[in-house]
Amino acid sequence: MEMRWSLDEVRALFELPFMDLVRRASDVHRAHHDPSEIQLNQLISIKTGACPEDCAYCSQSVHHDSGVRPSPLMDAETVVAIAKRAKEGGVTRICMGAAWREVRDNAQFEKVLGIVEEVSALGVETCCTLGMLTKEQARKLEAAGLFAYNHNLDTSRAFYPSIISTRTYDDRLRTIANLRDTSISLCCGGIIGMGEDREDRISLLHTLANLDPPPESVPINVLSKVPGTPLADQPDVPIVETVQMIAAARILMPGSIVRLAAGRHRLSVSDQALCFLAGANSIFTSEAGYMLTDAVPCSEHKTDRALLDALGLRPKAPAASGA
Repeated sequence: MEMRWSLDEVRALFELPFMDLVRRASDVHRAHHDPSEIQLNQLISIKTGACPEDCAYCSQSVHHDSGVRPSPLMDAETVVAIAKRAKEGGVTRICMGAAWREVRDNAQFEKVLGIVEEVSALGVETCCTLGMLTKEQARKLEAAGLFAYNHNLDTSRAFYPSIISTRTYDDRLRTIANLRDTSISLCCGGIIGMGEDREDRISLLHTLANLDPPPESVPINVLSKVPGTPLADQPDVPIVETVQMIAAARILMPGSIVRLAAGRHRLSVSDQALCFLAGANSIFTSEAGYMLTDAVPCSEHKTDRALLDALGLRPKAPAASGA
């Protein structure tokens, strides 16, 4: 596969003066997107906790004492009711997560397929994050009407073993390849603030930008430091570094939706405005003040609508194929 971007080219973006980088990213953003639109997403944890993976950042891992209580797979009626309320709050993309290592061909997966069908019928984009999956499982999700699948790379290949030992980098890339055999769009990004250095961030973006094709959706997460996880005492990420990641992602993947994801609750209105200026055009919003679990805070619908109003922004409509 021919590389679209070299490591040196990605590194050069990180070496630009900050304001020059933001200005360049803003120009790219305006050339490919309506800068007045922000997509609102809501995460629903349809199966919480007791995950066998040991991801050092995650509150749902069975290896960590984070206080998150496991719960079984939700029934379709409950998920649809949450999705309907989210849509009323301006949300156009519903992301459903199950704390599984991998999808298994069983009754629970069949139940998830039914949930995807019912939520898709509401006229929103549906996204799932269920762990690793095979080509056949990806095709079943496609047939159920799934719009997108989230499977983050998290960090660089070199730093990855410092964060996760129960799954390899190639396992993640294999799932991405399985998805690319379908029409399902790919949501794939990473997390900063886990102890990685600048070269790890450069390597992550280099890998993402050179996927064939690049992800249609790129979430940039800032570590949510959950007590009881190995990364609970990591230092905060300076806002300049968050914006730098967003701006570089926007330049490297101009057609992608760049999502300002976990960690946004710590940002001021002006911080978030700077992220939007640098090319972020999606945020995660919530009904109850948290993302997947109550261990990870997230702004609520009312607060986020006020934020958009204050900045002269408006919610983005769902893609036509998500309706």
